Parts: sequence; C-alpha cells; structure tokens
Amino acid sequence: MATILAIGIATLDIVNSVDGYPHEDQEVRALERQFRRGGNAANSAVILSQLGQQCSWAGAVSNDQDGDFILGELQRYGIDTRHSCRLDNGSTPTSYITHNRRNGSRTIVHYRDLPEFSFDHFCNIDLTPYDWFHVEGRQCRETARMLHRVRQQQPQLPVSIEIEKPRTDIEVLYEFADLLLFSRDFAHHHGFHNGVDFLHSIRARTARADLVCAWGDQGAWALAKTVHGQASSIEHSPAFPPPLLVDTLAAGDTFNAALIDARCRGLPLTAALTAACQLAGRKCGIDGLDLAENNIL
Repeated sequence: MATILAIGIATLDIVNSVDGYPHEDQEVRALERQFRRGGNAANSAVILSQLGQQCSWAGAVSNDQDGDFILGELQRYGIDTRHSCRLDNGSTPTSYITHNRRNGSRTIVHYRDLPEFSFDHFCNIDLTPYDWFHVEGRQCRETARMLHRVRQQQPQLPVSIEIEKPRTDIEVLYEFADLLLFSRDFAHHHGFHNGVDFLHSIRARTARADLVCAWGDQGAWALAKTVHGQASSIEHSPAFPPPLLVDTLAAGDTFNAALIDARCRGLPLTAALTAACQLAGRKCGIDGLDLAENNIL
C-alpha cells in the first residue's frame, strides 16, 4: 500500500439525468437528481482509496454546508482531509451536470468563485510520509512553486501531474513530473487528432517524464521517459467499453487513479496503461464511483 497525497479541487456536483440531451431553449423533465462530491483530484483519491491505497487530499473548501458535505464524502472513503483549508470568501465550486441516459454522456456547466489552494497552505504539509504526489495542473505558477518545494525537500518522491485543460504557463509544470497525464481535449486544443503525434510533440519539451494521453473510446497512448538518450516507442491500449454504457462522468479521473495505482504497485508502463483503460471502461458501466459496491474492482 502506498501513501498518496493528491492536491486539486473538490466540487459539489448536481447531476440531472435526462432521457436524451435537450435542444437549446427546450424544457425537459429530469428523470433523477443526484448530489455528488466531484473534482478531478478528489475523485481520483476516492478511486485510489478503493484500490487499497492510503490517500490524503488537500484543497480549498468553502466554510459552508456544501463544504461539510464534500469533506464528509471524502472521509467516508477513508481519505485524510486534515490538510484542506476552509475559506469564508467564496462559495463551494459547483458543477451542474446533464447526464444523458441514452448514451452515458455528461455535459458540465461549472461555477467557481472560491480562491485556489495556495502555496502558503501547501507549505504547512509535511511531505516525508508520502510515497507519491499527484497534483492537477491549475494556477500554474503557484503549482510550480509547490512542485519546486517537493523537488527540494523530497527529490525521490514520484510526481504525477494531470494536464486536462489549456492554461496560462502550464508548460512550466512539465519539468517537475515523473508522469504527465494529458487529456484528449488538451491535445485537440493544440491541433492534434491522435495521441501518437501529440505525445511526440510533448517529448520534444521534456525527457524525464512518462507521458500518457487518454483518448476516450480509442483507448490511450503512452511514451516512456528517455533513458540514457535512448528514445522509447509509443505504446497503445484499446478501450474496454462496458456491455452497457451508463455514466462517463469521472471516467478520466478513474483512468488517472488506476494508472497511478498500477505504477505504485510496480507495474511497467504498458501494463499500467491497459489496467487504467480496463478500470475506466468498467466504471462507465455503473452510475457514480462506488466501484467496490458494484463489484468491478
């Protein structure tokens, strides 16, 4: 079992399930409404905990009932939240999600006015107990300061960084990572239409990290770090869709968690890539993230 520290956002997800996505200016009746805890790093910590890892989550949480709900949900999965900070100057970040039951898709409108988790907050965390550090690529200059502290104090600590959305100065984070987890949307934003060409373009910017790009129903690609000047070849895993597609919400967070779990257990990158695609596919066959209760672990 590894001890993992994850830093990122946590949100209140309000999920409305509908029988087909509505047209603009159309009124439809929701089949079901759910209130869930969301946020990329928080979701990945929940998956990692169910996979048997010991997880801590650090992030900013509003000092309101929704913040209580989020922390309570994380603690329900055995996640240590003592490094989170409660803030009065903002409300709980909220994602309003339309879940189409016909194809499992999710459309998200996100609102946030809460300040991000800061470097000053991060400096209060003792890094020595941790075997792995995972962070979302957000507020990039502040995150770079956090990563610099990790490299100074615990240079041997493996670092994974999720690069989901294009953000100002996000490239400054690449040099700190042992594992970079890219999204298909990020690749598309930079004009790439396949994972192979995209990862080769990233390799030109960093040699030290393993590179991974998930591509939805096309599976995922990986490119191992350069060792002694020897370039690696691209690896690919197909997708593993469930018999019935139910819910794609947090499939990417599940993929990232499963990949980190596999690497913590010593699996090589190729096997970890396949394991991540398999678990993400099984997750898409259930509603929500209670993988253990749905017997898909």
